[in-house]
Amino acid sequence: MERLVTTSQAAEILGLSLQGIHYRIKKDQLKSIKKDGKIFVYISDDVKVDNTQTKNESTSSVKQPKLDPTQAIIDVKNEQIDLLKRSMKWMKKQYISEIFRLEKNQKRIIEVFNSEIKLLQSAFNEMRSIYKPQLESNLKNKSEKTNNDFITVKDFFVLMKRYNKTEQEIKMMIFNGIKANDKRFIYNKVEKKLLILNSDFLDLI
Repeated sequence: MERLVTTSQAAEILGLSLQGIHYRIKKDQLKSIKKDGKIFVYISDDVKVDNTQTKNESTSSVKQPKLDPTQAIIDVKNEQIDLLKRSMKWMKKQYISEIFRLEKNQKRIIEVFNSEIKLLQSAFNEMRSIYKPQLESNLKNKSEKTNNDFITVKDFFVLMKRYNKTEQEIKMMIFNGIKANDKRFIYNKVEKKLLILNSDFLDLI
């Protein structure tokens, strides 16, 4: 038959330290059970407390096996290493999961941006198709209007000759017009070009 005793009682019965009792429980060398937060050990009824016997056994050549302190330290370290390995494995799993989540979000954001860019391109093309003919027409009209605002020097000579003006007189008209800052005669000194505004020139006839 077996009875339940506390770890302290088991240590006294077996002549071991509390550390030795816990070590044997861990190695399944002693059966144990946990009740109300306390650990109890199964001890055979044949084993009784006998301090004299314990003392005799301690002095005899046959001694009870004692816990190796070095082995206990190694076991504790092994437990710590095992715990660290499990922690690292869990952290690695969390890290991979987070990387996957970020990559997934990045792909989603890129898809949204690409979609927005396509919408903007479509809107731009649509607006251009609507306003391009109008802009081209405005530019054409502006160009035509600009060209109509000026006449060439040759055309000016032709016009003046119709009124019996000699080339010398026409040249003097132009020279005097530039000198007098006549807005009809615009001379670009850099490009050395003469622009003549279209007018009736009645004052010069």
